Amino acid sequence: MTSTLKTCALLLGAATVFACAWLGAAPHALAPFANQPAPPAANTAPALAAHFASSDLEDFVHSASITGLPGGDLMAAWFAGTREGAADVQIRAARFDAASGQWSAERVLASRESTQRAVGKHIRKLGNPVISLAPDNRLWLFYVSVSLGGWAGSAVNAMVSDDLGETWSAPRQLVTSPFLNISTLVRAAPVFHADGSIGLPVYHEFLGKFPEYLHLSANGEVLGKYRIGKGRYSLQPTVVALDERRAVALLRYAGEAHHRVLASYSEDAGRSWSRPEPVEPSNPNSSLAAVGRPDGSLLVAMNDLEDGRFRLTLYATDANLGNWRTLGELDETPNPWGEPIPRDEFPAVVSEKYRASGGKPEQQARFLEQVTARMCSAEGCTFDYEYPYFTRDREGNYHLVYSWNDMFIKHLAFNEAWLSERRPHD
Repeated sequence: MTSTLKTCALLLGAATVFACAWLGAAPHALAPFANQPAPPAANTAPALAAHFASSDLEDFVHSASITGLPGGDLMAAWFAGTREGAADVQIRAARFDAASGQWSAERVLASRESTQRAVGKHIRKLGNPVISLAPDNRLWLFYVSVSLGGWAGSAVNAMVSDDLGETWSAPRQLVTSPFLNISTLVRAAPVFHADGSIGLPVYHEFLGKFPEYLHLSANGEVLGKYRIGKGRYSLQPTVVALDERRAVALLRYAGEAHHRVLASYSEDAGRSWSRPEPVEPSNPNSSLAAVGRPDGSLLVAMNDLEDGRFRLTLYATDANLGNWRTLGELDETPNPWGEPIPRDEFPAVVSEKYRASGGKPEQQARFLEQVTARMCSAEGCTFDYEYPYFTRDREGNYHLVYSWNDMFIKHLAFNEAWLSERRPHD
């Protein structure tokens, strides 16, 4: 017994020393943010296109991300399986061919089994892939894995591709915590710095919810992490660089006091952040997405509701977040209050939305069967449009992906000329 106690004391002491050294390490200086994409040509015609990036009809799909590739192609990633958190969930991807205007068939980038083999430990489930092209044309994929428990026990894995997604490295886990390396999750696009380093917005769900800015080297080594404000009720930060040093983080709110989007600012390239404060739009504890525009303002896609995710709205706002203007609803339920519609009305309504989103006629019958099973109950049928993710490609075009009724990942593409035709209203 005495020997066991001594061993435990030594292990605890060693762990304490390690944690203190890890947490007390001098933070690396953060380089300025990298340059943003060039503004689009002034004579571009207005353009809006809708597609489904995913094509499988059998699985639940969720939490998509998207990035531009050289030449105008795109790559999107999401997770798919029988349900969220299931052991069969995979990280899947598809590529958009700019020449044909079509998305490719899906392919699997990571599974529970492949991640388990690579990191050398048990993996229970996967989620939240984030795909992004760095300025040096290295393609990054970050995603979450859990070994024990729920999402609060998550770790972040990274994969890279140096041939624009044709082949990928084996995943490796980022060490973001001195104790068990748990409770770090990703959701939003990274921000790149001028020296090639990466600012990855992350968040925690263990003993409270809070966001951080994880600073990685150009090779993916953890250089430091910086808390985005205090508190226990904010998560899933989406970060937009405003200039070389300033950035804003918009946060999903998970508390009961505000039911609003929260915002935090950095004036030193992500090293320190202001206290998160509520801003104008409502937030029903749901993910949101933001992207910068050439004039310094922001586009934000969100569920601007206090409850539910039955409407996805596009907003424009100034960098100070003091002037929010609605540019229109991107997707919404036929019932303005989000109440279920009768089952006998659902097939016609959802089929029309399917066709308007670029759904394939040959898949419509199977789609209708599956979406009815997922979205309908004895009380009626509902609609869900959630988890938006924004990017702006090197040509200045905007791309938004989001979860569409648990069935598809929907992709909207538009340009500044199309935005200029919107009539904003407060």
